Amino acid sequence: MRADDPDVIEIEGPPPLERPAEQVVEALRGVVTPERLQRMEQVVAGRTDDLAIVLDRIGDPHNSSAVLRSADAFGVQNVHAIVGEQGFRASRGVSKGTQRWLDVTRYETAEACARRLRADGYAIYVATMDGETTPEGLRNVHRLAVVFGNEHHGVSEEMRALADGTFTIPMRGFVESLNISVAAAITLQTLAHDGRSRLTPPRQRELLARFLMNSVKNADEILARSTGND
Repeated sequence: MRADDPDVIEIEGPPPLERPAEQVVEALRGVVTPERLQRMEQVVAGRTDDLAIVLDRIGDPHNSSAVLRSADAFGVQNVHAIVGEQGFRASRGVSKGTQRWLDVTRYETAEACARRLRADGYAIYVATMDGETTPEGLRNVHRLAVVFGNEHHGVSEEMRALADGTFTIPMRGFVESLNISVAAAITLQTLAHDGRSRLTPPRQRELLARFLMNSVKNADEILARSTGND
């Protein structure tokens, strides 16, 4: 996919809430249908911060988009992207807006990304063809970040040097590797099991508030009226 394709968008992190989460929820929950609110609450209840995915200089917007969809599908809230020179781009048609429901954090270097992950208590494992373990072997790692690299060059040497270990997806055929979006989906499906900790109540409330802000037209105006700050 060409970088100047009109379907391609640059992915940024979520905007911070400008008001307390509880205030946002109380002002906006009555604007959406009960069914929509229930769906958002169900999604929030299924999210985890204990598993994160890292994309190391992914080049193809189709792949980025597919990984974002997999993260959303399997309840993985945090996506970390090392952007390098190509930025972090996605395809509107493939991502289907899933980036709006995720925490996407961008970095210029692997070192900056690893430093943040360490501060947040994550063990870091990179996907390689000759990994030391498998996704199944990582299921009991409590707080885990899995790293997938560029389509042509794989995970950078810098990130490999900063990681705690490597993993690979077992295969029985003639092929030696999988497309990154397929590999990421298999890995997340294996690791995002029911035993992973769910979000704390304050974090859930924050996420619900953000989901409501993303779902309600003119949310800022409604909030201003509800607090008398016209």
